Amino acid sequence: MTHTNISQDEPIYSIGTAARLLHISVHTLRMYEREGLFIPYKKDSNQRLFSKKDIERIECIRRAINESKISINGIKTIYSLIPCWDVIECSTEDRKVCKAYNGHTNACWSYKHPKTICENRECRTCEVYNSFGDCSSIKEKIKEITTTNI
Repeated sequence: MTHTNISQDEPIYSIGTAARLLHISVHTLRMYEREGLFIPYKKDSNQRLFSKKDIERIECIRRAINESKISINGIKTIYSLIPCWDVIECSTEDRKVCKAYNGHTNACWSYKHPKTICENRECRTCEVYNSFGDCSSIKEKIKEITTTNI
């Protein structure tokens, strides 16, 4: 099998390989993970693996930092503004207790979601996490909401 047949979502790269592909250190990747900027796939042994899609997400984060001069806290704030409650169609009751809905400092995938529709969801496979891996998709969602509410 050639690499071109591997799905974009298939976790195939070790953290060391991902770091080399991205021209950054393993430490930087771990820091981005701690900050909630991405969610790596973890094997039962806790070894992190990265897919092509993960690499693209991190490249987008790197461009935001290096080219647009957006800080990590700025990226986290942008992620926190993704209207996950709209995508998941949370109930009014869920929204009352949801840290993602009520806060503005972290992405929804950074929180535990007790007693909500997201309580048993796997964030790495969630539509919100997967649909908003780059700046253009976030911008398009904001445009969609804006034009819907005009």
